[in-house]
Amino acid sequence: MMLPMMPTPIKAGSSPTSATPTYNSSNMAGQEDPVQREIHQDWANREYIEVITSSIKKIADFLNSFDMSCRSRLATLNEKLTALERRIEYIEARVTKGETLT
Repeated sequence: MMLPMMPTPIKAGSSPTSATPTYNSSNMAGQEDPVQREIHQDWANREYIEVITSSIKKIADFLNSFDMSCRSRLATLNEKLTALERRIEYIEARVTKGETLT
């Protein structure tokens, strides 16, 4: 499966020309351009895949962080609601017995 080409510049120091195989003079003129183009395309595809992978990792990290934050806040709210429910039950019991609330 070929990914769509994104216009991605080749980074300095990671030039694919340093990885191109050497050819003798008889086949150099005929094959260098297609091979070099293929190598450049491969590097561009790899960089594109790296950008997508990095973005997916950032999204996953954000979602995990958001999940933990929501769980923590919901746990805090649950504790507060439980305390309020107990307080209401206590007040209802005192009212039922006829005790004063002051």
